[in-house]
Amino acid sequence: MSPTAPRKTAAPLPPAPAGDVQQRILDTACQLFYAEGVRAVGIDLIIERAQIAKTSLYRYYRTKDDLVAAFLEREDKEFWQQWDEAAAPHAPDAKAELDALLAWVGERVARPGYRGCPQLNVAAEFADPTHPARAISAAHRLEQRKRLAALCKRMGLKKPEVTASQLSLLVDGAFSSGALLLGDGAGKVLRAAGRALVEAAA
Repeated sequence: MSPTAPRKTAAPLPPAPAGDVQQRILDTACQLFYAEGVRAVGIDLIIERAQIAKTSLYRYYRTKDDLVAAFLEREDKEFWQQWDEAAAPHAPDAKAELDALLAWVGERVARPGYRGCPQLNVAAEFADPTHPARAISAAHRLEQRKRLAALCKRMGLKKPEVTASQLSLLVDGAFSSGALLLGDGAGKVLRAAGRALVEAAA
């Protein structure tokens, strides 16, 4: 894109009903942060797209960092809800549960408009380890490894923590580049890699 080319942003949403302003702000911020990156999106753009007054935004979010944290917290909640939905039908069988989760990750990275894991994306944008966004991202990664370790223990693997770390790297790699490198075949590759790791650790 040339320096003078018009900036591509999400289309403005219709005016928000009274009482829905906070939700409107967060919806708009989440859409823009994910599509363009947190640093590329300013408060003024969020205000413009949400069609609200600046005072309304600061009534609910004191700083941009507060809004970024709310974005990541919402993404985190939705991610684990979908994780649980993918895992639940296979809960009695830990290997089948892991296989289903890796298939879900493959579907997730292959969906249209996928731009990577929000937690990883935002962590990469902020070098300061004390930034609130980094703390939320770190907690998300730890939760992922904890859940994978629990699966590995249920499978009776010799070193469940080690295998969980390997599986976590596999998943993070898919979230970071799966859509570019694997496309629709991401799920198949992930499942095969997961099975190989489990078999080697058994």
